[in-house]
Amino acid sequence: MTPLYLDCNATTPVDPLVVDAMMPWFREQFGNPHSVNHTFGTDAATAVEEARRSIARLVGADPREIIFTSGATESNNLAIKGAARFERRMRGRRNRVVTLASEHKCVLESVKALAAEGFATDVLPVGTDGMVDIELLSRTLGDDVILVSAMAANNEIGTLHPLSEIGAMTRACGALFHCDAAQATGRIRLDVDAANIDLMSLSGHKVYGPKGIGVLYVRRRPRARIEPLFSGGGQERTLRSGTVPAPLAIGFGKAADLAAAGQEEEAARLNTLAHALMGGLPGVSLNGPPLDRRLPGNLNLAIEGVDAGDLISRVPELAFSTGSACTSAVVEPSYVLRAIGLTPEQAASSVRLGIGRFTTSDDIAFAIDRLAEAINRCRREA
Repeated sequence: MTPLYLDCNATTPVDPLVVDAMMPWFREQFGNPHSVNHTFGTDAATAVEEARRSIARLVGADPREIIFTSGATESNNLAIKGAARFERRMRGRRNRVVTLASEHKCVLESVKALAAEGFATDVLPVGTDGMVDIELLSRTLGDDVILVSAMAANNEIGTLHPLSEIGAMTRACGALFHCDAAQATGRIRLDVDAANIDLMSLSGHKVYGPKGIGVLYVRRRPRARIEPLFSGGGQERTLRSGTVPAPLAIGFGKAADLAAAGQEEEAARLNTLAHALMGGLPGVSLNGPPLDRRLPGNLNLAIEGVDAGDLISRVPELAFSTGSACTSAVVEPSYVLRAIGLTPEQAASSVRLGIGRFTTSDDIAFAIDRLAEAINRCRREA
């Protein structure tokens, strides 16, 4: 039996409508979108630009501000390293980058890499709910800060940061605001202008689109200036050289259109299912913010008296995880859970469940039945 999938924060299944939109561009219409001398290329280019417009609409951007990448990890690297290196090479007035201890690993590693290049860096702590300390951030900001990087929604505990507040403070001190919005895209409303976001990373596979495609939003006015990570033919406005994978970009565009339709209703449905799932499990507590103030469909649960790895092995009928897929090979407590104050023992008893578009109320009832039985069995045998 195929396990019931409850790990939608790691990745989402590709929507069948997205698959249908992509397939012709793998088969009959396989042209390179940068080949402008024949219809194979120009047709692909037209479809890619339509996808760019769809993604821009989803976040309130201008299509010219949308740069295709291979995914949010590349986008985060390009934004953070590109902004810092451009500032050093072209201006040299600022030398500091600020981020949060609960950010995605690729953000933290990018900041660490900049520290090795001689940039000053600040990794600020977060509260027990994973929330940024606005007062601390305000005290940290100054005229030496190049960029602040704060995610829209945490991939492990679902914390939603106050983007408009962060953006206003960052803009006031003359720094850039970069936001990793991979988890939030399609689940909560995003508006780059309302939040004064200068650089924003998106990922296709977190929004029921294909893997291997992402976007970096780069503000035009006031202009956010970054350096490319690598050299090439100058595609994507010279910021990301390489042939744009037309089928994947078109799939991401279709996924963006689907996400924009009924976004609020879907968020309400996911929250209802999350309440039902948590309420049906014995002796569990929520890591991070309350359900009504976190990413829709995200649950990170501490299960007293249970080892998370043991629990997962006892429920092969369900697919869920102990935390971020990007650090799953590392056998140690989640750094996000440690950042919000959990002990190693509490972190080791925690699991992440991600509910998505194709999860039904019957699925939740099935999950409750299997998980409750396994939890009770673990406790009896402990």
